[in-house]
Amino acid sequence: MELQGFEKISVYDLESAAKLIGKDWMLITAKDEERGSVNAMTASWGCMGVLWNKPVAVCFIRPQRYTYGLAEKANRLSLAFFGDGHRDALKLCGTKSGRDCDKLREAGLSRTEADGVPVIAEAELLLICRKLYADDIKEEGFLDSSLLANYSQKDYHRIYVCEIESAYRKIK
Repeated sequence: MELQGFEKISVYDLESAAKLIGKDWMLITAKDEERGSVNAMTASWGCMGVLWNKPVAVCFIRPQRYTYGLAEKANRLSLAFFGDGHRDALKLCGTKSGRDCDKLREAGLSRTEADGVPVIAEAELLLICRKLYADDIKEEGFLDSSLLANYSQKDYHRIYVCEIESAYRKIK
């Protein structure tokens, strides 16, 4: 499938990552190439910037999430950002598991591809990313112990630092 209705833009023209991720939320989409399984999960923790002289996005996935297993196997993934009117779909993708249902279909979202990576067609902004580094958050690394309240089950996120290979904005 070819990505239609989008234009390629410079990653340096993106708006505030704090707004895109923290307020608007995003969908992280990954594919298990061997099995053909694709899943997207809602995330509101992450960041974007420059690291190792590359534009990067950093995402966090808890190990019990279905997308975690897919992201572990995938070399590339996508991040999708939405305009108004998709909050219910994002909530559904953040509360239901792709192990149990086709949550994209239930959320009224459709999948296509960009640069060989699965993306969500209804997004306003898409980032195609290649994993550069992964590590787990570790309890002993916290300098502010009050943050451990985010991990009552000790299910520390895996951190993925990903190079942003390309960015696409929906043509209005």
